[in-house]
Amino acid sequence: MTAAKVKSSALTGYVELTQSLGSAPDPFMRAAGIDPTSLAIPNTWLPAERVDELLERTALATSCTNFAVTMADGRGVSILGAVGLAAREEPDVRSAIALILRHMRVHNEAIRILLVELNGLASLRIEPAPGMTLGRQSIELVVASLAGILSAFLPEGWRPLSTCFVHDAPATLDAHHRAFGTGIAFEQDFNGFVLYSSDLDSVNPLSDPMFQPYARQYLDMLAPPEDASTVGRVREMIEALLPGGNCTAARIARSLGMDRRTLHRHLSQAGENYTSVFDSVRADLARRYVARGDRNLTDIAGELGFSDLSSFSRWFRRQFGTSPTKWAAHQHDITPV
Repeated sequence: MTAAKVKSSALTGYVELTQSLGSAPDPFMRAAGIDPTSLAIPNTWLPAERVDELLERTALATSCTNFAVTMADGRGVSILGAVGLAAREEPDVRSAIALILRHMRVHNEAIRILLVELNGLASLRIEPAPGMTLGRQSIELVVASLAGILSAFLPEGWRPLSTCFVHDAPATLDAHHRAFGTGIAFEQDFNGFVLYSSDLDSVNPLSDPMFQPYARQYLDMLAPPEDASTVGRVREMIEALLPGGNCTAARIARSLGMDRRTLHRHLSQAGENYTSVFDSVRADLARRYVARGDRNLTDIAGELGFSDLSSFSRWFRRQFGTSPTKWAAHQHDITPV
């Protein structure tokens, strides 16, 4: 497996902050295996593990436990480069976030972001990519940067309802309060934040409808989808939006820059329709999640867009002829030793 990488723009502000704390950044960077001159070259890819080590090493050496949150201060959509350029032209906040989630690998291969919606609330959950382990500084940098990006789309002074971290609290919270407001909780079940679903339905004030097609074209030239076919792009969007429970053909068509009828025509030409693609994605993810066995069935049900565990269990039995628990046990029984 190729080691995950992250764009050098993730370290924007690192040199200035380290110097302001009375330390020279070069020794820290070299000790972490990062050439200091790489920060002077736009869009340089850096090994994510080395960036993670650099942030942890610097926070410890400078006795600044809120190093990453402070470094993220003032970040907005532009930190994402071409992805940010395209996202700012989406018609609403939900479409902008969906585009960012779908193309995050263009900027950072070390994380995955899930959007989960339930009972009028939405949570954006940040997880390390499979095989990755990230320290508190890397996690806080991503969460703070994402909050800054959302702030660019929403009214001035917007803050998450609640910001959550799996790790414990630092000694002081001043920087965290500036970034997230006062609703911060540590030692939680996930890293990320909670907001109203209605915030995602807000009109994007940055959008210029005339420029949107050009922004999308530019992004596709720099970072074409892994599967550039319409079916492949729809599959990618369903996988990104499914945990939110608001994954519809109309929403996906709009995010792809077409109306629902045009989307249906493209899928029909490939021998598919929206329902068939949706069911295929959901079944593939269900097999993958249940077989891994690293999360409980209630969480899996939520990630697959079900309102509760019983609905998921009934659907799973119809799909696979048995319960999720029995299916997982059978998979483990037939796995070669």
